[in-house]
Amino acid sequence: MASDNAIVILDGGRRTPRADILVDNKLPGLFSRFSTTALGGLAIKATLARTHLDPALVGHVVMGMASHSHRDSIYGAQGMAWRGGLGDDVPALTVARICGSGIESVAVGMEHILSGLRHDTDRPFLVVGGAESMQYPFSVYDLRGRKVGQSTQKYGPVDPKQLPKGAMLGDTLLLGLYDPGARLAMANTAEELGRRYRITREEADAFAHRSHVNAKAARDAGWFSEEIEPVTLPGQAGEPDHVVRHDTHVMDDASLPRMARLRAAFEPGGIITAGNASAVVDGAAAMVIGRESDAARHGCRPLARIVGFGTAACDPRLMGWGPVPATRQALARAGLKGAQIDHVELNEAFAPQALACIKDLAGMGIDPEKVNPQGNAIALGHPLGATGAVLTLTCAYALRRKRQRYGLVTMCIGGGQGNALVIESLGF
Repeated sequence: MASDNAIVILDGGRRTPRADILVDNKLPGLFSRFSTTALGGLAIKATLARTHLDPALVGHVVMGMASHSHRDSIYGAQGMAWRGGLGDDVPALTVARICGSGIESVAVGMEHILSGLRHDTDRPFLVVGGAESMQYPFSVYDLRGRKVGQSTQKYGPVDPKQLPKGAMLGDTLLLGLYDPGARLAMANTAEELGRRYRITREEADAFAHRSHVNAKAARDAGWFSEEIEPVTLPGQAGEPDHVVRHDTHVMDDASLPRMARLRAAFEPGGIITAGNASAVVDGAAAMVIGRESDAARHGCRPLARIVGFGTAACDPRLMGWGPVPATRQALARAGLKGAQIDHVELNEAFAPQALACIKDLAGMGIDPEKVNPQGNAIALGHPLGATGAVLTLTCAYALRRKRQRYGLVTMCIGGGQGNALVIESLGF
């Protein structure tokens, strides 16, 4: 019997491919034309079409987004909702828990429904998910109120040649990856975890190699196809349209010798390189959630039931360890032991960070071989505000395909936090 308190994810959730922010580290990325709200709109539109749900039954939208990186970002989830085809009468909320924003949207959506304070029983379903264009801009600092050329600049573009002395141009992508609380960049917190857990460069590279090998196998087997909605890029100057069907960062010829030749990227003698850190990509994902009883009432097919959630904090200097206490919470709230988990999606922010977490997850009874069997962020990418939603879809569809029962989705969060979600497959 369908439960009136259980929250389910409906079958039909979709994500965009994850596209590198640069092509060959030289040219603008395939999705560079899209803002975060545009990417979120693509995911919502595809999800509504694939879920086969009357949009009139959607009462609210909750979408994650880590950074206000574009001129329309202030509108966040509301911009994603109208771009996704929902009506002007559907309110929307943007949530921001940095790397955990996409999965946070699921938790906020659940709380919205279960609290009943603002839940619309006539429109009982919510769209949740996340989006991120990592095409973060360069920003000018120390300019406001100062003369530019012959006049004070208030609105519109600024000619760099007219900038006054002392004005600074900063890359907001790099600036955002430094945590002033920890006094470390995110990568350096992972280096610290590597030292504490005695993880070697060879182990980090082997883990990265595994991510690419597993991701390539999953892609070639078509396992990602049921969660990805291809994106068509209109051709320019008479060129044919280009359809992006797959995540673009996966290496077809990943090799350990090539990885070993890469230099440490963040500190002398460090073990993190461009090859064993998460790829910087653009992407978005969305899904529809609702009470299990409402899904049955409206003839919707549930994909998975949400059975546990955890959010935890830790020392910001060990930011990447956050999934460990969050997972303990989620398992306890689900009433499960680690050995009962069949599939894990652990965001690979950095190889040593992921390996440290895997060691502690093993102590809870979670088999390391069940972690990221289809690759993860090192091979596939980490679009900050979207990642949690992307991994939730990957986990849910993998459980159904493999006819397994319980899945765990978890990730570290900049500043020293972690989120974890436990789902039960309803597709077998």
